[in-house]
Amino acid sequence: MPSQKQQSNIVYPKVTLSDVLGAFWRGMKPQKWKLLVLVLGIILYNSVYIITPLFYKHFFDVIFSGGGNILLVTPILLRIIIYIGLLHGLAWLFSRIAEFANNIYQPMTMANLKQQAYNHLIEHSYGFFTNNFVGSLVQRVNRFGRAFERLFDNVIWNILPLLVKMCGILIVLFFINVWIDVIVFLWIAVFLFFNILFSRWKLKYDIKAAEIDSKATGYLAYTITNQNTVTLFNGTANEKKGYKNVTSEQAKLTRFTWNLDAIINAVQSALSFGIEFVLFYFAIKYWGMGIITVGVFVLLQSYAGTLIDQLWGFTRIVRDMYQAYADAKEMVEILLLPHEIKDVPNAKELTVEKGEIEFKNLSFNFHETRKILEDINLIIKPGEKVALIGPSGAGKTTFVKLLLRLYVPTAGEILIDGQDIQKITQESLRKSISMVPQDTILFHRTLADNIAYGKRDASKEEIEKAATLAHCDEFTKDLPFGFGTYVGERGVKLSGGERQRVAIARAILKNAPILVLDEATSSLDSHSEMLIQDALNTLMTDKTTIVIAHRLSTIQKMDRIIVIDGGKIIEQGSHSELLANENSLYKKLWNLQAGGFLQEEDAEEISENGEEEVVSY
Repeated sequence: MPSQKQQSNIVYPKVTLSDVLGAFWRGMKPQKWKLLVLVLGIILYNSVYIITPLFYKHFFDVIFSGGGNILLVTPILLRIIIYIGLLHGLAWLFSRIAEFANNIYQPMTMANLKQQAYNHLIEHSYGFFTNNFVGSLVQRVNRFGRAFERLFDNVIWNILPLLVKMCGILIVLFFINVWIDVIVFLWIAVFLFFNILFSRWKLKYDIKAAEIDSKATGYLAYTITNQNTVTLFNGTANEKKGYKNVTSEQAKLTRFTWNLDAIINAVQSALSFGIEFVLFYFAIKYWGMGIITVGVFVLLQSYAGTLIDQLWGFTRIVRDMYQAYADAKEMVEILLLPHEIKDVPNAKELTVEKGEIEFKNLSFNFHETRKILEDINLIIKPGEKVALIGPSGAGKTTFVKLLLRLYVPTAGEILIDGQDIQKITQESLRKSISMVPQDTILFHRTLADNIAYGKRDASKEEIEKAATLAHCDEFTKDLPFGFGTYVGERGVKLSGGERQRVAIARAILKNAPILVLDEATSSLDSHSEMLIQDALNTLMTDKTTIVIAHRLSTIQKMDRIIVIDGGKIIEQGSHSELLANENSLYKKLWNLQAGGFLQEEDAEEISENGEEEVVSY
């Protein structure tokens, strides 16, 4: 199975670490004061734990310097213990402040980041979503929030404490013995250098691991979504094999990265053993020379244990941070990808007074290679009802998508009441157009919510009236909770015809001045179609209407029928006018559907024109 990026025609921008951190900062910035409290709490908490071992050093120095005089040293030792207790109390206070500040700060920041990702993602174009797996996009949004959580946790609870403790320990040791300080500094430098160098080299494999995980998720999501097709076409075994190939590839890469982790753990063990040996070798030597006291041994033991504990997890920390970066990188690619269709600066609101639509010198190509529409010039008068027909791939649906600004024209312009739709807001454009699609997709929400989606402030009475006009009442009465019934994901609990009636009810309720019907009765039986045709006639009253039709029997009463073939308008007129033309493609299509056959020479002519699929119209 090719990767998502191979299947997509989208060229994503190159993402750097600064891009990822910038995206994170935009989500973090609204709560920067809470972040400051959190950081101060962490610094103070770890600073206390650098100071505390100094009192233990003093404690043992007092014992060994007291010469066995308990009465002399006891008050001093008690005072030291009290100081140690106070320091532990401060450490407890600072850690609680940091913990509660984190509990307030981090969940809200993660929510901000997910919202930021969703807001940008949902405004991408129709073409963007047709080039991406839904499951992979969902994964990217969720990973973005989790990547911040992992990165932030590592920085706040691991990296920041490590920096505070390293700096504090090196400063303290500098004043005790410079050479011991140099030894510790060199050990830290070697340890960090090796870990960072190794982790950077390993980054490319972590990124591949993130990509293969997205690939596996995408495969899983779209095969489950199309489970019915898999079953009907005996594809179960094939899809099992395909998923096994993906997961096997993932397992192989995971095994390789885990082996790399095992190597770095082995090196870390050797370095940890080495520092303890070297440190105490020199400590004993300097103690024998009278340069350091016994208390310094206690201090070194405490500091060595602290550094080893902190640095031992450094590889895991770096690995997690790089993996978090790799996870976030996929979402940041989308965040940095400019929206293909966006409002121009100072875009105006569309005002529809008449409803005239003009297509002027309109052309559209897919990726500059596949020509779909070429030099379309057409004026649809206010209130006119126009039907678009033509062979499969002629450009009918693209025609409508350009009107809705789901695509950007390659050339030319579209005007509504003289207003160029490229210069008006997308929201006002789509508010002025109602559409009943051929394949109605509903939300897993209540029936009432789906009907009211075009007018979300509609009253219960308005919803029920629109539903009645669309004859939804015929099946609503049989639903367990009426209009409060949840319709299932994509509306699967309703039949195709029921979903189409819901779409018609939604358009009735929206009541926009321009109406687009994409084979709005294709999923209905003859009885239902007869009932809904009345509703559609009511809906089309005083509206500029564009109908995409496959069944020609549904468009006889249109004011004008426009025949598109090869991306061009080849003929137009009323039903009777087109039938009167003996050479009309429309007449050939009509005869095919009305009579069930074609004259042999007509069939050959259509075949020569490349219209093998004309029978479906």
